[in-house]
Amino acid sequence: MAGCRSWLLCLTVCAVSFFEANAEIKVTIPVGKLFTYELLREYFQNDFEPLSKLYAGRLYDDPMIFKCNQQSFPDLPEWLRFTQRHPYDNGFLYGTPTAPGKTIIEIFAINKRSYEAARHILVIKATAERILPYEAEFFIKLREIEKVLPSSVQDEIKHDLQKLWDTEELEIVNITNALDRGGRVPLPLAGHFEGVYVKVASEQYFSDCLLRVLTAEHEKQCTAGAKVKVPGECNFCSIPSNCITWCKTELFDLTKQATAPPAPPVGSGILEDGGDFNPPESPPSRDFFPDYIVTVIVPLILAIILCLLLAYVMFGRREGVTKRNARTNQIQLYHHHTIHGNTDELRNMAGQRSSASPLSTLPMFNSRTLDRAPLRGDSPSIPLILAQHDPYSDTLPR
Repeated sequence: MAGCRSWLLCLTVCAVSFFEANAEIKVTIPVGKLFTYELLREYFQNDFEPLSKLYAGRLYDDPMIFKCNQQSFPDLPEWLRFTQRHPYDNGFLYGTPTAPGKTIIEIFAINKRSYEAARHILVIKATAERILPYEAEFFIKLREIEKVLPSSVQDEIKHDLQKLWDTEELEIVNITNALDRGGRVPLPLAGHFEGVYVKVASEQYFSDCLLRVLTAEHEKQCTAGAKVKVPGECNFCSIPSNCITWCKTELFDLTKQATAPPAPPVGSGILEDGGDFNPPESPPSRDFFPDYIVTVIVPLILAIILCLLLAYVMFGRREGVTKRNARTNQIQLYHHHTIHGNTDELRNMAGQRSSASPLSTLPMFNSRTLDRAPLRGDSPSIPLILAQHDPYSDTLPR
């Protein structure tokens, strides 16, 4: 019994390794039709924990992020896009191939819990097919791209547009996020959505409801910003979130598109013989002195005038030290000189640590005669330093 279990375990491991090594998915899509492929997290979860579900009985729901690129290229092809809103959401590859051919896409799934990685190969083969002649593009305001890509939601939108077009032969050609078309990022609040553009095509010509978009009245209402009045027979919105914005509806008639101009004929690449080369004559001489005067002399004269004006302001209008001292209050001027003297005294003491205390620290003294002056009362009219036998003493209050 133990031997059977060992063989079963060995076969399971070999099978898992074989399928992981050959995890290649092939898809065929016609050119001009919408291609969508959903990256299921459950599918990749089996690659990360292949034996835990069988023997340990543990089921994981790990967050995953997907990275997609074209094989041997750093990014996806131009027509293919990828979206995944959250690590707990499935991813979507979507787009419309524009030319037939085979495209190999590498899909890497990274487990955010265990940091394991799984690699799958998606082979997309685009086949040539006739392009439908009539196309219409609608803007759905209350939708986001990852909510529209599931097939069930596409069927709901397609069912409403079939009624609007009045035909069952309708194909979804392309779905584009409004942000990829220059739309603004919505506020992170309830009721605000990015919006999506849905383009459909059909063999049948446009219905009367769709042709109302081309009328002058409809364009006038949209230009004025007023609410477009939709007739009751043209309102086929079964789900409010799938309702279209009429002012952003566009119709495309591919049968009336102008053909591309023919390519120019290709010559032999040899210029025809046109005779000898005749060089142009030399231009007439020109006097550059007026330009020199305007460019050099005039700015130089202006610079000299500005320098003279600045010199007059800086030096010619200064009042001078004598005039300034004569207009200054004598007590204030004496205190100013005393402060300068005390500063010089402290600077001289800084180099001699054994010097006596500065005279400016004595209670009241005459800085010129070095005599201490007796206090004559505490009055606000007495200056900070009393001057005795000083040329400014006559100005002190008595």
